[in-house]
Amino acid sequence: MADAGGVDDARQFWDERFSTDTYIFGTQPNVFLASHQPLFKAGMRVLAVADGEGRNGVWLAQQGCTVLSVDISPLGIAKARKLAAQRNVSVEFECADLMRWDWPRGEFDALVCIFIQFATPAERKTLFDGFWSALKPGGVLLLEGYGVKQLQYNSGGPGKRENLYTVDMLREAFAGWDIESLREYESVLDEGPKHSGMAALVDLVARKPLA
Repeated sequence: MADAGGVDDARQFWDERFSTDTYIFGTQPNVFLASHQPLFKAGMRVLAVADGEGRNGVWLAQQGCTVLSVDISPLGIAKARKLAAQRNVSVEFECADLMRWDWPRGEFDALVCIFIQFATPAERKTLFDGFWSALKPGGVLLLEGYGVKQLQYNSGGPGKRENLYTVDMLREAFAGWDIESLREYESVLDEGPKHSGMAALVDLVARKPLA
């Protein structure tokens, strides 16, 4: 669990990254997320986790979803609000440290978690437990992150092996879920200046069981 200094440091880190007029991760949705567009129906309640400058939360709202976009950075949220206004959609925003956040219980039909690898292994468990809490039974989770081979590339990521994903790690972490898809592959990213070039990716689609 981050202490108060750690929270302030994290907020400052992301505020500094987002303190440019450029959308550093682009304004278009993540490719993995957009490829699952049929999952998102009008009226669904969706949580966009660590949504940064809002590209994914705004896209979800464009699909007719009711979206809560959560991020630690006020500057990121300000840019996300601007993007939502430009796209003429309504998104609910909340500024919060996800390690300390009071995760909602059973409120969401879907959770979207794209490149949330600021989390250490210990923090990752807190996040994953939060996902379970926040989803309704039968709700779907979409998660994409960098695999360990990303250390070979300079297209983004934390640069820390322990923060990266493997298929085996995610399969174990989500053992109680109904895993619909879990794959590891390499592809070229074109998602703004901070996500550009060949990348090692791991994707997960999983549902919280109905029972």
